[in-house]
Amino acid sequence: MKKILQRLTAHQKLTRQEAKSVLTAISNGEHNHSQIASFMTVFMMRAITVDELAGFKDALQELYLPVDMRDFNAIDVCGTGGDGKDTFNISTLASLVVAGAGEKVTKHGNYGVSSSCGSSNVMEYLGYQFTNNTDILRKQVDTAGICFMHAPLFHPAMKEVAPIRRELGVKTFFNILGPLINPASPKNQLAGVFNLVTARLYNYILQDTDKRFVILHSLDGYDEISLTSDFKSITNDGEFLHSPEDLGFSRVQPDELLGGASIKESARIFTNILEGKGTKAQNSAVIANSAMALKCFDQTQPMEYCIERAEKSLTDKKALEVLSKVCN
Repeated sequence: MKKILQRLTAHQKLTRQEAKSVLTAISNGEHNHSQIASFMTVFMMRAITVDELAGFKDALQELYLPVDMRDFNAIDVCGTGGDGKDTFNISTLASLVVAGAGEKVTKHGNYGVSSSCGSSNVMEYLGYQFTNNTDILRKQVDTAGICFMHAPLFHPAMKEVAPIRRELGVKTFFNILGPLINPASPKNQLAGVFNLVTARLYNYILQDTDKRFVILHSLDGYDEISLTSDFKSITNDGEFLHSPEDLGFSRVQPDELLGGASIKESARIFTNILEGKGTKAQNSAVIANSAMALKCFDQTQPMEYCIERAEKSLTDKKALEVLSKVCN
């Protein structure tokens, strides 16, 4: 690790194989916490390269516990986090809305690191029982349309870095890795990212797979469609700029999207939205992201149709039914 750190602090880059090797060694407990923290800090100071990100992804995909969902045409709906916006759990709600619209979702998530309430925090609070039992997860997808995969149960190698990430409390390259290492390997991916550099990295990585994908970034820094500004989408077919008005939505203010100050408060916002008590801004943000996820399955679908499907799932409380099925 000493030689790797010397190279990195001299502004050198790692090859894909070098990146894979060093993350594998970290995962195997071959380096101490000070070295790991220093290694992570390098990538807070400069952008990660495509080869480095691909190598880190290769390492964790070799080490994770896979879940066989090949016979489901499923999607993962998640963001990198780390945008510092402290929104309510938009992508988790969107996942439920997509399932309520009749599609299959294999959601990969974790506790919040740079936010107070990640997807795992809110789902655990609401009574979801995390497991890495494939039979249970497959049954949930089959009957409810969704399962939630709590990352630490599938990435045992990450135990070496988890306490360091918690202590740092800021986004690291592991935020970027999360959406790329879903153990169910869904055929579709909606991924929100916190800047355009990461969006382009994701495009390079995902173009090298057989996934249908949509990468989202709001130009004012959100890792999702916030409706507070114009946003970019990058798909298998190209890169596009949208405005909230293009989708038929009014612009919202950042404070209208804030999450709770605690897990309990965040869960209350979450259930209020599903129960039809959300504000117009909250509902619009959830519907916009859900619709983009639905469009990911077939990118020839008109966006208006996808919005209609998402809105129906939320307002008819189909998404709430999905939550009830998996949290009973």
